[in-house]
Amino acid sequence: MTAFAYKARMLTGGLTEGTIEATDQKNAVDQLRGQKLIPLEINEATTPFMERLMALSPFKPTVKAKELVLFSRQLSTLVSAGVPLVQGLTILGEQVETKLFKGIVQTIKDDIEAGQSITDALRKHPNAFEDLYVSMIKAGEVGGILDVILERLSAYLEAAENLKGKVKGAMMYPLVVSIIAGAVTLFLLMGVIPTFSKIFEGFRAELPFITQFLIDLSQLLRNFWYIILLTPVALIFFLKQYRKTEIGQRNLDSLLLKAPVFGVLLKKVAVAKFTRTLGTLIKSGVPILQALETVAKTAGNKVIEIAILTARESVKEGERIAVQLRKANIFPPMVVQMVAIGEETGNLDTMLSKIADFYDQEVDIAVKTLTSMIEPIIIVVMGVVIGFIVVAMFLPMFELGSLAGRA
Repeated sequence: MTAFAYKARMLTGGLTEGTIEATDQKNAVDQLRGQKLIPLEINEATTPFMERLMALSPFKPTVKAKELVLFSRQLSTLVSAGVPLVQGLTILGEQVETKLFKGIVQTIKDDIEAGQSITDALRKHPNAFEDLYVSMIKAGEVGGILDVILERLSAYLEAAENLKGKVKGAMMYPLVVSIIAGAVTLFLLMGVIPTFSKIFEGFRAELPFITQFLIDLSQLLRNFWYIILLTPVALIFFLKQYRKTEIGQRNLDSLLLKAPVFGVLLKKVAVAKFTRTLGTLIKSGVPILQALETVAKTAGNKVIEIAILTARESVKEGERIAVQLRKANIFPPMVVQMVAIGEETGNLDTMLSKIADFYDQEVDIAVKTLTSMIEPIIIVVMGVVIGFIVVAMFLPMFELGSLAGRA
C-alpha cells in the first residue's frame, strides 16, 4: 500500500485535503469517489525522513484500546441524549488526554463539519479505527442507531481487550521465567565455569567428558559472546521477513495452531474472537458478506482468515456458513453445530454470542491450566540444567579425592 496526498471537492462545494492509502493512483481515485469526493489533485505522498524513522520504531505512539472504549461509550451517551455529533466530538476532543488521539478526534470533527459522513471521516484513520469499527459505524449511520452501535462497539472492545489480556498473561509468565533461567545458565557458563577450569588445569589429568564439554562450551561462549546477542536478533528479523510473505504467514500461523500446549489456547482464542466479532457485526445490521470479509481481516491468523474467506465465497453461492466451516477442519464440531442451528433458526447472532461467552470461559480455564503446567516444567528443566553443571564441575574433584584415598 502507498500513501497518496490529495485535494478534493465535496458535494457541498467545499474543499478538503489529506492522505489516503491505496495500491495505485487509480485505486486512490476510486476510494475518494466512493467517499463522495471529486479528486482535484492527487500525488504520491512524500514522507519526511524523521516520520519514516518513527514509523519503523517499535515505540511509536498508538491509540490504546481503552481510549477507544471510553470514546465510543461517551459518544454513545452524548448522541442518545440528543447532542449533535459535531458538538459531541468537540466535547470529547477537550477531554482526550493523549496528543495523538486528540488530533484524530479534531480532524474527524473538521471533516464532518465540512460535509463528510462519520464513516468516511473515520476511514481516514486506519491506525485508530479498524475495518470492523468503521463497518459497524456505517451500519449504525445508515440504520439511524448510531448510539446503539457505539454502545455495542465499546462492549465488544472491552471483551476483546480482556481476551487479549488473558493471552498476554498466559504468555508473559513462562517468557519471564525462561529469560531468567537462561540468564542464570549463561552466568554459570560464562562466569563460574572459567574459575573451575583454572583449578582443573593444575590437576594435569584427563577430565571427564561432561566436564570437558562444559569447559569447551564456556570457552566458546566467552570467545564468541556476540553470537549470543546477534543470533536471536537475526532469527526474529528472518521470521518477520518470512511472515511478510503469503506462504510464510500461512506456514507460521499453521505451526502456531498446531504447537503443543500453546496451540490449544490459540485455537480457543481464535474461535472466541471469530464468533464474538461476527456476532456483533450481524447484530449491528452489517450484511453477512461484508461481515465475513471484515472478520477475516481482523482474524489475526492467516489459516483462519483463508477459511473465513472461503466460507464467504460459499455463502455468496448460496451455501450455509456451517458447511464450509466444517470442511475447513479448524473449528471444533460444537462450534460448527451451533452455527448451523443459528442459521436454521435465524438467530445466528445470538448463537455466536453464546459460543463466544463459552469460549471466553474456556480460555480462562486454558490459561490457568497452562500456567499450572508450565511452572513445574520450567522448574524441573532448570533443576536438571543446574544439576548437570554442578555434577560436571565437581566430578573431577570426586575422582581426585578417590585417587588420594587409594594412595
